[in-house]
Amino acid sequence: MVWLLRHGDAEDGAGKPDADRELTEKGERQSIAAGQALKKLGVKLDVCLTSPKVRAKRTAELACAALDCRVEENARLAGGDFDPLELATGRGEVMLVGHEPDLSSAVALVTGSRVKMKKGGIAALDDHVLHVLLRPKDLKAIAG
Repeated sequence: MVWLLRHGDAEDGAGKPDADRELTEKGERQSIAAGQALKKLGVKLDVCLTSPKVRAKRTAELACAALDCRVEENARLAGGDFDPLELATGRGEVMLVGHEPDLSSAVALVTGSRVKMKKGGIAALDDHVLHVLLRPKDLKAIAG
């Protein structure tokens, strides 16, 4: 299974380069809830690959804290199209943390499904099928 997590809510970054934008408190809560929800659902990750942008990397760190999973930066997740199956090949159960519209495009590439990933939302793909699409409010409810 390949899990896709869009970074949590981020500051508008007035006066900062885009790559340096940080999560808001809401974004931190979304990221923590994502990890807690996945843990409650019994998800066990082998690795989390993240965009090196501050908001995505922090989302990955917060989510993966609950999952006891290592986080690795991958520049291909920083922006632009990518094939999630190619990135995950040979890595086991993988979570990719990135940005829009790239994550929605990745879901469409692999499954043909048209989705719009919400900030802090999760999708799960396997065998070219979209198995899960959860909004932040769904993750919060699951996390408790």
